[in-house]
Amino acid sequence: MNSPIKFSLNLKEDRAILEFELARPLVPHDLKLATPPDPVKMGFADRLLIISGRGPIWFYGYLLEYYHPVKAVAFYDPRLNGAVVVASHTPEYEVGELVKL
Repeated sequence: MNSPIKFSLNLKEDRAILEFELARPLVPHDLKLATPPDPVKMGFADRLLIISGRGPIWFYGYLLEYYHPVKAVAFYDPRLNGAVVVASHTPEYEVGELVKL
């Protein structure tokens, strides 16, 4: 069975932008089928990761845990025209910081 989640990764010098699209509404079992880009194998663990897409809150929790190895994780919010840092392993980015795009 194929995953209903399509990932798109755009690597920049100081950040990686991960966008996802859903082919249909997710159900919890879909997490077993998810294949997000690996930050270590793909060489972007040393950057800020910005995640963007429309999905259930529990899917965002899954992505936050999956991307624990990256320097920092931020979630894009179109209302703020930027991404809010939600986890950081570096003083370069603070939790709650708004990163403009």
